[in-house]
Amino acid sequence: AIYSSSKKYFILTSSYAYSAPVTRVYKADGTIVRTMEDNAEFMKKMAEYNFVKKEFMDVPLENGVKLSAWMIKPRDFNKKKKYPVLFTIYGGPGHQIVTDNWGGGLDIWYQYLADKGYIVVSVDNRGTGGKGADFKKVTYKKTGQLESDDQIAAAKFFSTLPYIDGSRIGIYGWSFGGYMSSMCLMKGADVFKMAVSVAPVTDWRFYDNIYTERYMQRPQDNKAGYDSTSVLTYVPNLKGKLLLIYGSFDDNVHPQNSMELISKMVELNKQYDSEVYPDKNHSIYGGLTRLHLYTRITDYILQNL
Repeated sequence: AIYSSSKKYFILTSSYAYSAPVTRVYKADGTIVRTMEDNAEFMKKMAEYNFVKKEFMDVPLENGVKLSAWMIKPRDFNKKKKYPVLFTIYGGPGHQIVTDNWGGGLDIWYQYLADKGYIVVSVDNRGTGGKGADFKKVTYKKTGQLESDDQIAAAKFFSTLPYIDGSRIGIYGWSFGGYMSSMCLMKGADVFKMAVSVAPVTDWRFYDNIYTERYMQRPQDNKAGYDSTSVLTYVPNLKGKLLLIYGSFDDNVHPQNSMELISKMVELNKQYDSEVYPDKNHSIYGGLTRLHLYTRITDYILQNL
């Protein structure tokens, strides 16, 4: 909430997984003064298109930990059929995707994929927020190791469900999620069939120290941690299809990350697919860039999963 300088009023925006944001002005006692935006027209469109609601659930790990997850099924879901699954992942420190909040444009894309016959899944691994300090800090000095282990374990769990085709599980992510998707494809080479990795970190030595050393200490103090969490370490395992995407002007996750991964894959004769967006930064947008980007990603999923 945002309070007025007098503290007599505040503005609050609220949403749910399938209720677009509503912004209202309130008095300090909670009385509604006015509704600034209720997205009523958009909600009407959602009802017309009969969007499938997310199913929230827990994914149990062998160590007793439960991971929060949601799942979107095709609207014509038939429990007697076998469906491919796409994981959508971020997984970074303190960050949550599995929340009862409006997800914006990506949620609409997930609906499109569900209409194409895919089950879309998201799982919050250890290291993410909302479950206490121990759950979040257990990844200290090994950022990406337990996180990717959890996603691989979650994929194995979903593959046991009677309506899921365990031979057709893919994963998509951007930034930390791009790091995770490439890590999971290589560490879980027998689990994930394909991955889309957008603007990924591939080795924490290549990322800025104010972020990295907060979680990993310095490279000279934690060599084993840096080695075990580098995507480059696991390139020999690569079997599935990989689409690697980055902007040439990325000043957040430097293109060096993708270049080093490409060099390693070439060195080991590992085939991959790539899309480079000239002069685009970490967000890869502007003009029709996002349309081109998500058309490319969607086509890749449809062709390889």
